[in-house]
Amino acid sequence: MPFVNIKLVDGVFTPQQKHEMAAAITDVMVKFEGSEAFREVVWVLIEELHTDGWHIGGRPFEGPKSLMQTLANSKSIYETIDGNPTSREEFAKAAPVKSN
Repeated sequence: MPFVNIKLVDGVFTPQQKHEMAAAITDVMVKFEGSEAFREVVWVLIEELHTDGWHIGGRPFEGPKSLMQTLANSKSIYETIDGNPTSREEFAKAAPVKSN
């Protein structure tokens, strides 16, 4: 039996939207398995987590503000990398961990 676990920020979707999401995910699983009989054994769990439990880049989640900050930080880091590293070792040399 497949088990699909979806974690969301609390309060973003209505109960109806979550039901529709679970139905759509079930449809996808049935499509890939290839048999309608599969539908009855697909489990979908949607968990809502409080915003105080979410962190991005080591910082507390603050909604869209956090997402925009993360994108800006990623862009800034990308722009500091000299060359085109392809391995973890090369990335570590190109963008070393900051000491606090």
